Amino acid sequence: MARFRRKSCVTLTALALLIFVITVILKTLTPDDTSAVDAFGVGLFAVKSQREEDHLLRNRVNVEIRTRAPHVMTRKVPEEKELSFQSEDHAFPPPNYNMHVFLPSHCFFFIHYPYPFKIILLEGTVLIIISISVCSGVLAVSWYPAGMKDDNGEPVDDIIPLILEVADKYKVKVVFHIEPYKGRDENSMLENIKYIVDKYGEHPAFFRYRSPSGKLLPLFYIYDSYLQNPDIWAQMLKTTGKKSIRNTPYDGVFIGLLVEEKHKKEMLAAGFDGIYTYFATNGFSYGSSYHNWKSIKDFCDRNNLIFIPSVGPGYIDTSIRPWNSQNTRNRLNGKYYETSLSAAVATMPQVISITSFNEWHEGTQIETAIPKTGGQTAYLDYLPHKPAVYLEITHRWAIKFSEEQEKWLERQDQL
Repeated sequence: MARFRRKSCVTLTALALLIFVITVILKTLTPDDTSAVDAFGVGLFAVKSQREEDHLLRNRVNVEIRTRAPHVMTRKVPEEKELSFQSEDHAFPPPNYNMHVFLPSHCFFFIHYPYPFKIILLEGTVLIIISISVCSGVLAVSWYPAGMKDDNGEPVDDIIPLILEVADKYKVKVVFHIEPYKGRDENSMLENIKYIVDKYGEHPAFFRYRSPSGKLLPLFYIYDSYLQNPDIWAQMLKTTGKKSIRNTPYDGVFIGLLVEEKHKKEMLAAGFDGIYTYFATNGFSYGSSYHNWKSIKDFCDRNNLIFIPSVGPGYIDTSIRPWNSQNTRNRLNGKYYETSLSAAVATMPQVISITSFNEWHEGTQIETAIPKTGGQTAYLDYLPHKPAVYLEITHRWAIKFSEEQEKWLERQDQL
């Protein structure tokens, strides 16, 4: 294990240096749309959040990946897209498919870049994520139906094929984090799931989870799931629903967002397969409060639900919500993040999710950071620590999470 960790540290250091060099080179390149400033590393846009402000008013570890070919989503690309995606033998540890990291769609600033640079930046993002782990083997990508977007982003479905291709190159998987677009209901969601599974479901980077029933099924995070009445969701998610997706080719593992305590019973009634907490602000909501996680996990265990606590390095969104300083959570030089990771591991979950990789405008990013000012905006950095300090913390806890899971499994085998 000591040798493995030394090798991982060497790999991390080399990759961090490589990404830094690429960053310096790319700083001379700008997209046609220069309405925002590229802040750090392989980048992001500091833009307003799409999250609705009403939030602020209020065993074995059964993960398996199915790799099949040929793809339903064929790799027909425009003539300019001729770069190779052949897998290479990188000296990375195996990705940890029990760690999922959220990538908000409005942070895909590189959508505006010419294709070759788009690949470099996206690939740099994936390299950073996996080079520090075991860290996270699954990217939870915010998704809107084709042609739709949040108020501050771009249509993300257009870039999903590229994300899948780059992820597959490094054996990373992709899940869909379905956003609360206008008109979302059981009818549109059913069409969304069919679209995603038909178009992307056979891609080797498409993530599948072994459900409690033993089936390998696609996993979907449903953001703001509580906006729909449980009876509406039940029409799709219950076997008795009039438009039930269960036991069909489009069945899946559906994870709903827990904000208030009442949402536990509502999601059970709706037919969801699990719960996630998303917010990185301890104490902001019932679901995001660490001291509630044990009781939430107990509830999930009693009802055969998956519990996915969401951890984060801190929170500050006053650049876009000046009135919300009461929800700021200081990073405390990494201690806040370590506390959240410790609280999550203590619940013995099947999966841990990370909020987020690069959502800078809410101060939840863990990607590499160097001091930079763009216009009148001064972006946060991690001084006096290294640019990759939060990636290193994630790496360390990903190893601990894996080790703890092995202990839980050994205890289960002895029962």
